Amino acid sequence: MTPTAFNYELPFDAPTPTSPDLRDPPALLSILDAWVARGWLRRLDRAFAGFLYDCEPDTDPQVAVAAALASHQLGHGHVCLDLASTLQNPDEALSLPPEGESALAMRLPSDVLRGLDLPGWQGTLAASPLVEVVGQEGKAGAGSPLVLDGQRLYLRRYWDFERRIADALRRRLRQPPFEVPDLAEALTRLFGPPSGGPDWQKLACAIAARGSIGIVTGGPGTGKTTTVVRLLALLQMSAAAQGRPLRILLAAPTGKAAARLSASIGEQAGRLPVPDSIRATIPTDVTTLHRLLGSRPDTRHFRYHAGNPLPIDMLVVDEASMVDVEMMANLVDALPDPARLVLLGDKDQLASVEAGAVLGDLCQDAEAGRYSEATVRWLEAIGGASLDGAGLQPGDPVRHAMAQQTVMLRHSRRFGADSGIGQLAGAVNRGDAAQARRMLEPSAARQEPDIHDVFAPSGEALDRLLLDGHAASGGNGPQGYARYLDVMRRLRPPAGTAADDPAWEAWARTVLAAFDEFQLLCALRKGDYGVEGLNARVARALLARGLIAQDHGWYEGRPVLVTRNDYGLGLMNGDVGIALAVPQGEGLALRVAFLRSDGVAGVRFALPSRLSAVETVFAMTVHKSQGSEFAHTALLLPDKPSPILTRELVYTGITRAKTWFTLIEPAPGVFEEAVARRVRRVSGLVV
Repeated sequence: MTPTAFNYELPFDAPTPTSPDLRDPPALLSILDAWVARGWLRRLDRAFAGFLYDCEPDTDPQVAVAAALASHQLGHGHVCLDLASTLQNPDEALSLPPEGESALAMRLPSDVLRGLDLPGWQGTLAASPLVEVVGQEGKAGAGSPLVLDGQRLYLRRYWDFERRIADALRRRLRQPPFEVPDLAEALTRLFGPPSGGPDWQKLACAIAARGSIGIVTGGPGTGKTTTVVRLLALLQMSAAAQGRPLRILLAAPTGKAAARLSASIGEQAGRLPVPDSIRATIPTDVTTLHRLLGSRPDTRHFRYHAGNPLPIDMLVVDEASMVDVEMMANLVDALPDPARLVLLGDKDQLASVEAGAVLGDLCQDAEAGRYSEATVRWLEAIGGASLDGAGLQPGDPVRHAMAQQTVMLRHSRRFGADSGIGQLAGAVNRGDAAQARRMLEPSAARQEPDIHDVFAPSGEALDRLLLDGHAASGGNGPQGYARYLDVMRRLRPPAGTAADDPAWEAWARTVLAAFDEFQLLCALRKGDYGVEGLNARVARALLARGLIAQDHGWYEGRPVLVTRNDYGLGLMNGDVGIALAVPQGEGLALRVAFLRSDGVAGVRFALPSRLSAVETVFAMTVHKSQGSEFAHTALLLPDKPSPILTRELVYTGITRAKTWFTLIEPAPGVFEEAVARRVRRVSGLVV
């Protein structure tokens, strides 16, 4: 097949090819270099295209460009490149910035892809020895770096991840249901008798109890943890009758999410209407997924895998929306087929930072229900309530097989009917920007005192908000960062307190809890309205007020976020610590206090010099905040639209708030554009 010449035009400052003939690899690579210079591609993406030319010098430019764009999509969370969408609207499909400094430059990807059509592009890819075509027999290439599955182009590793997940979950769906004796009576004991409409927590517990896989999704406060605690009690009661408690492990993607789940389960287990002997078998220790699988430092491999599965009967994974496609593939590989798998999470939250939106893919029918007639009859019999008025759509047991094992919890107990946070989050989740704006109007805010909107604050007003919040004179309102530093000073153990006195650990826990009372969230990392700019701004404001001793380096009160797993120190990506002065020898020395995330209650102190992968965390990205809750959350939007700013990001930021939420808007219109824009992660995961 004769390679198709691409139309192209280079920006004035880009490297210029020596020849317009793009069948010449250096010419094409020069264009990719220009895209890297513009920030459209990563250096990794361009290097991948160069690697293909090293493997196959006669590679068609259509293949090389497709490979670079498929690699680029991974950096934006997509598992693959959708060829049709890319041809239809290249800039949108590739998450490129809107027109701005150079409209000519913004048109470049469209110009390069102009003249291509889907059948021709697919045909060129299928003819390449670098591409394996799914379903095409008689062609070599089983070890090729690219895989073409219909109109989706994958890097092989990610196609393999999806295939492993789908195969593992289909095996689970085909397994016969577990028999739980006296299930209806046990559910009534744990959840109480029927009281009118369907009790979705009870139904979620029933579905998860009968199957090898169960998915429970719902927004904040809908009772996902309550459901799983009762599920654990139910299954342990049944196992006790057979003489052997189940081996159950609990896990979460981050250390902070693990610590939250551990505390929540421990609290709720104590209130269960079950004998102490059953309560003792309910695990409360929660580990991170990396610890669970036995991550091997400096490799992508784990101790537990398909050849060495986890020795367990059941695994519960919280905050499953944060689990990327690679981790989920490793997780299902390591889970023995007889074991139950339960996934908990909010399908409407932001997906994982890495590629994939596994929970969202698996929960695509959750809101509609899509239960078969047999499933509906079973749920009504078990739950003692009709589902007729629940607004569910009928489903097919084969086409909607995963839906039969999925339940969406629909009633939030954290955000009641009069909660401004709950109503605002609901409006954003529905994409109703007009209703969300009405909720933020000053008159509405006075009626809904848990939400605040700050528009175009001056420098001084923004600093005051971030330090003092909206606190009333009594100090009981929404706080800012001055609060935890005040707690740090006032509650410090008296001079002369011995270094081994438990008072120091208790003090550290109190300071960490006070820091969690307020968190500033940003959509971006760079710029004045990004994490880096805001971290520096807050530190300068605290220094100016005399609340910290310096605004750079290590100082008492500096909050830090761990950005890479450190197995030597027992710290995981996402753990938050605070530098505190504690006794050391004859004086005081800085140590960074972290809540333990390995299932053991307490505080872990680390030397600042040992922390090589941390960053100041007065501000954090919304992505990093997943799995966390804060009494007062402030979401600072950028001053202009960005492809990163989406409905899911705003919803996630709002729902990190437990008691108060503040939206900070530097410019008009950005909020509305964000609510209108949805995340669409490209994948081919179908179960």
